Amino acid sequence: MAVRTLEDLLAEGVEGRGVLVRSDLNVPLDGGAITDPGRIVASAPTIAKLVEAGAKVIVTAHLGRPKGAPDPALSLAPVAARLSEELGRNVQLAGDVVGSDALARAEGLTDGDVLLLENIRFDPRETSKDDAERNKLAKALVELVGDDGAFVSDGFGVVHRKQASVYDVARLLPAYAGDLVATEVEVLRKLTSDVERPYAVVLGGSKVSDKLGVIEALAPKVDTLVIGGGMAFTFIKAQGSPVGDSLMQEDMIDTCKDLLEKYGDVIHLPHDIVVADKFAADADTSIAMTADGFEQGMGLDIGPGTVERFAAVLRGAKTIFWNGPSGVFEFEKFAEGTRGVAEAIVEATRDGAYSVVGGGDSAAAVRALGIPDEAFSHISTGGGASLEYLEGKELPGLAVLGVQQ
Repeated sequence: MAVRTLEDLLAEGVEGRGVLVRSDLNVPLDGGAITDPGRIVASAPTIAKLVEAGAKVIVTAHLGRPKGAPDPALSLAPVAARLSEELGRNVQLAGDVVGSDALARAEGLTDGDVLLLENIRFDPRETSKDDAERNKLAKALVELVGDDGAFVSDGFGVVHRKQASVYDVARLLPAYAGDLVATEVEVLRKLTSDVERPYAVVLGGSKVSDKLGVIEALAPKVDTLVIGGGMAFTFIKAQGSPVGDSLMQEDMIDTCKDLLEKYGDVIHLPHDIVVADKFAADADTSIAMTADGFEQGMGLDIGPGTVERFAAVLRGAKTIFWNGPSGVFEFEKFAEGTRGVAEAIVEATRDGAYSVVGGGDSAAAVRALGIPDEAFSHISTGGGASLEYLEGKELPGLAVLGVQQ
């Protein structure tokens, strides 16, 4: 089955038709304020194209993990306001998901209007493991756009989920890949076939278990695998060095030993660590060499020597994939490792490397550090979906569109 795209839908004509768009608008909030609007900014162009073509656009998205019930703290109200700014037009927010308010607002839409449904995960059927339950919600979503409606899948960050607004609606309506999804697939294909070498992957974040699949999938294929962040401490412990009170997964030590035995010539670990006496912005710090380890305190960033070593490796790469910060970048004292890695990737990109920032905390770190998105070849909105794609897993939200992985 050939994949139908947004351009195909626009060519067919959408004026006066209801179009349901699944976007990924899951942005971080602090006290109700959006701290990183990246996903909203990335999602706006697909919606704008439909608006300009005269569609009646109904957007569905989630925010956080509300456990299948309304949670005022996770309302999409701030998202609707920011999306309105991006589109330059009012975006209505329904007071419910597929209830009376959503239905009434959908019926009142005119050509070029945009309606954002309330957080789709307020409805427990969205994430249900019961196919019939999800299908009921999908049918209610279809009712909002009518018999001649269409579905545009544009939330790449959720295509690895078999959920009602991602998978089931695509089986009930003519379904199309939005520009964001199409771009993400194209980018990830560049990382899995005909890669220009040297190929470097930088992984960070907290847990080895979260990245084990992608480590096992990519280690045999890359020239360099740089590991930082909290996950590095399990590897350091596996080498026999104490890591004090650092984040560490005892049950993954043997796995890390095996990975180091198999891929020791590819895996690069920190040589020094910034150790803090407490998890706080004002913590007292010291530098410890990983060969010696440390009995007290916790590692919250890679050390200056490691930054130099990692940067040297990355500057020579021609293809770079980065997922996960190198330290607790939210605290200024522990942001230098992530900054150093980011700047090395930017430098490599200027010299012609193809660089992909793998969404999630990495994208948030780039923006928090004040580095422009344009300094990298691509900043993904994918997060976990990107990792599962690179692991070779089938993603339900892509499979239902006919995307070949």
